[in-house]
Amino acid sequence: MKAYSISALAGLAILGGAPLLAQTAEQALADPDATAQGDVSVTIYNNGQALVQDVRQLSIAAGRSRIEFPDVSARIRPETLSFAAAGAGIVEQNFDFDLLTPTKLMEKAIGQTITLIRTNPATGAETRERATVLSTSGGVVVKIGDRIEVLRDDGLPVRAIFDRVPTNLRARPTLSVTVDSTRAGTRPASIRYLTPSLGWSADYVALFDEEKGTVDMQGWVTLTNQTGTTFHNADTLLVAGSPGSNGYDRGRRSPPPPPGRNSSMVPGTQTADRERLGDFYLYPLSERTTIANNQTKQVSFLDVQSVPARRRYQRTVDWLTNDDRSINVASQVQFGTSREQGLGDALPAGAVRFYQRDAEGTPQFIGENSIGHTPMGSELTLRTGDAFDVLVLAEVVDREKITASEYEKSARYRVIENGEVTREIEVEEAKTFWRTTMRYTITNAKPTPVEVELVQGGLYRGWWSRDYRVISEDVTGRSVGLDRREWTVPVAANSKREVTVTFETRY
Repeated sequence: MKAYSISALAGLAILGGAPLLAQTAEQALADPDATAQGDVSVTIYNNGQALVQDVRQLSIAAGRSRIEFPDVSARIRPETLSFAAAGAGIVEQNFDFDLLTPTKLMEKAIGQTITLIRTNPATGAETRERATVLSTSGGVVVKIGDRIEVLRDDGLPVRAIFDRVPTNLRARPTLSVTVDSTRAGTRPASIRYLTPSLGWSADYVALFDEEKGTVDMQGWVTLTNQTGTTFHNADTLLVAGSPGSNGYDRGRRSPPPPPGRNSSMVPGTQTADRERLGDFYLYPLSERTTIANNQTKQVSFLDVQSVPARRRYQRTVDWLTNDDRSINVASQVQFGTSREQGLGDALPAGAVRFYQRDAEGTPQFIGENSIGHTPMGSELTLRTGDAFDVLVLAEVVDREKITASEYEKSARYRVIENGEVTREIEVEEAKTFWRTTMRYTITNAKPTPVEVELVQGGLYRGWWSRDYRVISEDVTGRSVGLDRREWTVPVAANSKREVTVTFETRY
């Protein structure tokens, strides 16, 4: 009988031992780069799910036989398996995901007899005893002769020798299938399955040149593999999109969120020059690559220079905001992804990190933000942080109730039919109207002039409040939807500027 050695528990010392499994597994363990995989193709989606296709040359016997596929994903979804081999059909499949570990080996030995070897630290003499494993819950309980003993980590060297490795413990995740073949012989056999915990996202490095008004953009694919298996020399295809996965993408690396506050994306209408699969874009890697387990790998997919870009300052003020101090405006970088502007590509979801050269020409980090899947031709405005020298103080200068007749004086139109009132409306409850004057004080401590995009939000509270009016404003503004009014305010270098706006509203 051949003996195998492994520690009883993680806390017990391992002092040596014999080989662990049969010859093929021994070879695999001896060479960590060895694999039973064949020609591997991996299609990876943004939602942390991947399609694995593996073609291996196998000797298949005539009639019914069992075929093993080691080195599949430890997170395989067995119900998605597809098997194909000429003249053979699948009858049954099993996935052995119980991997060989000290704890698992001891758990499988409950009720069986093992050999314990203790070493005297003073003399080096070894003592061997046969022991029956009774329990592994909270510690290993064994029976040695007429006594019951608990194995624990007490500093004394102990080895547990197992007579065999249980057949359902594997050094690597293994899929086994029972097939019925019409003939014997070696032929290609392929398996195809879905697995979670293998995903990708995009990361962008943007070098912003404020003086030239350009940005250089590099795009990197970031692959993350937590499947428990390395995929060797894989032909890798990335799909920008998140197909439905019925909840099997738990534990995935989530795509970055869409741009947050003070950032925006105006969708484009151009089609990128990339292969499409249904509603998704495909990003194939130019060369085969090995995607190691518990590894993050980056591969370049975008490199463009001199895309037109500009610095933009912006603050959105909520309705009736009365600041007790000036607030730093958002510092933004605005650029487009159209073909005419030089970028000319669809951008998968990811994080954009901006850099700018200092006086010595060294690129320095100035902020980051995230984008969602962005069609080509879009306009992106991404917040990189808060401006140090540009601030806005919003104040409610005056707020008073006004009568309905005063409110009607600011109406933009009158409906008159033949000079007479054609209908009367009975007022069931009195209406309250307000005249509010807001003052926005913008300060600029920069040695250069700036333009600040000032936004007043909160102007729409529901259908009953839709008829708000702007009575006067120092700078001509523009309404954006029902809720916002915007002004572009130029501010000279080392100066401040006040903007006063008066509203009449129902609230």
